[in-house]
Amino acid sequence: MLKLEDSYRHKGQRKELVKVIKKKGITDEAVLAAINTLPRHFFFDSALDSHAYEDKAFPIGEGQTISQPYTVAFQTELLQINPGDKVLEIGTGSGYQGAILHLLGAEVHTIEYQKKLFDKTKKFLTKLGIHLHFYFGDGSKGLADQAPFDKILVTAGAPVVPQSLLQQLSIGGILVVPVGDRKTQKMLRLTKKTAIKIIQEEFENFAFVPLLGAEGWR
Repeated sequence: MLKLEDSYRHKGQRKELVKVIKKKGITDEAVLAAINTLPRHFFFDSALDSHAYEDKAFPIGEGQTISQPYTVAFQTELLQINPGDKVLEIGTGSGYQGAILHLLGAEVHTIEYQKKLFDKTKKFLTKLGIHLHFYFGDGSKGLADQAPFDKILVTAGAPVVPQSLLQQLSIGGILVVPVGDRKTQKMLRLTKKTAIKIIQEEFENFAFVPLLGAEGWR
């Protein structure tokens, strides 16, 4: 079993992080509780442990980052997760976002484009006792054989809304995706009211690593 220490200092730092995120406008108590519960420092190399509870993104290798906690909270709040929701996460990354969704009671299917990161994160989360459904491949095309999904979350910047993801969303489902250029993206929430009626809402700008793949950046 993986042995990692979650000290009183770490727990205190998480409480302070939650205060910071609340001040920035996050109100969903379940999301805040999940961030307060999950030890973010577990997802960092020991050399960066002291930075784990700063509200910042940090590199995790393979050109990817562990997202800023506020960004994780913002996207998660937009998804409106209900326990038992079948969620597709595009971009497993460090596994932190997927673990938050898991703590909220979702059935998480997560797909990663980078093989080294996929192998590392799958092994790590499994040792932590966080059991997600892991897939290696092109997340921009979704996971047609596992569809439909109640919620879909894209954790990389897309040039356009991937149509495959909209098709794999259940009626009443929600897709959250940052769309823009390679530097800045606007957060979008798309709610599938019927097979042909999609309600699109726009939120603030963020900066994500590019979504790679057939329906992302090639």
